[in-house]
Amino acid sequence: MNKEEYFIKQFSSNKIIGDDGAVIDGFVYSMDAFFENVHFKREWMSLSQIAYKSMIVNISDAIVMNAKPLFALLSVAIPKSYTEKELKELAKGFKKAAGEFGIKIIGGDTISNEKLDISVTIISKTINPVFRKGMKKGELLCYTGTLGLCKRDLERLFKNKDISKNSKFIKPVLNDDFFYEISPYVSSAMDISDGLFFELERLSKANKLGFKFLYDIDEEIGTSGEEYEILFSFNEKNLDKIKKIALKHKVKLNIFAKAVKGKYTTECKNHHF
Repeated sequence: MNKEEYFIKQFSSNKIIGDDGAVIDGFVYSMDAFFENVHFKREWMSLSQIAYKSMIVNISDAIVMNAKPLFALLSVAIPKSYTEKELKELAKGFKKAAGEFGIKIIGGDTISNEKLDISVTIISKTINPVFRKGMKKGELLCYTGTLGLCKRDLERLFKNKDISKNSKFIKPVLNDDFFYEISPYVSSAMDISDGLFFELERLSKANKLGFKFLYDIDEEIGTSGEEYEILFSFNEKNLDKIKKIALKHKVKLNIFAKAVKGKYTTECKNHHF
């Protein structure tokens, strides 16, 4: 049983729930947890990198809904053993992410804990939100960038091997300017946090459609999570416009499927440890 899905269904009467963020009166509210030994191990990343990524993964949710992040609330559970130097390094990561995206940190909560647990709430503004629901039969499916590297790097980390400091697992790359520009030509979108195959299953459920793949996608690519590339659907008539914008922003496009009647499910295991 998918306990996450089962728990969310307990609130299914609320139609706002179920997207990357909740859209209310032109604002988008999104929240992500980033917990030690669930989303990361302390020895894998510096405190600055941990704080930075905890904000970036949430900012990603706002971007794929065509929303501009404005404010952040931080909830941080901090081990008692942390020194002032370590606290300063943690704060540095939050400030770096906030500074890159013009976000103002306006408050939150801190508590003492046995391990480092972070929860970030991002408040964003949107005029024309893009939802998971909106894809139509016959439309094309595309994802940005290259998938599979994060799964490879995660496997290396589990074997106590080093990975590049520029790894997307440590520092996700968000194509915000690209997506804001293509948003008028996109019918649905989401980020790839749990792996392409799992996100496609969510997209299928939201739109009650299946997919005809244009080519085979290897499991190592389809199940690589923590990628934060953008998955989106669009009408083929907008292909040239989207390609032109992608070229302008140096974003790689992978058009891999077409929306068809039916449903899509994956038998692959979730990437989360």
